[in-house]
Amino acid sequence: VQLQASGGGLVQAGGSLRLSCAASGRAFSNYVIGWFRQAPGKEREFVARISWNGGVTSHADPVKGRFTISKDNAKNTVYLQMNNLQVADTAVYYCATYVSGGPYYSGSYNYWGQGTLVTVSS
Repeated sequence: VQLQASGGGLVQAGGSLRLSCAASGRAFSNYVIGWFRQAPGKEREFVARISWNGGVTSHADPVKGRFTISKDNAKNTVYLQMNNLQVADTAVYYCATYVSGGPYYSGSYNYWGQGTLVTVSS
């Protein structure tokens, strides 16, 4: 499967963006999908994940109540709606398919999109 992340950009603090992760290739609906982010000089960190049918989601504590992950299997796309963005959210955001292991660990994911940059200004 190939993943293409998009939707990043420059936004002021308090603003919103919606990221998309479009998939092609193997049956997308079978995959658990995760969003991760990596800020300059920091390790890649878990943001959110969604089950294969979209029925179960989880979000990292720093983004709970502000970010929402969703999935549209008909469109082979996963979304990350980001509201009330903060400067600390500035990072490159990646989507990836889950394989096995700890669900919040980047090493548990195999196929990765190229990333989309989100910059939040104060």
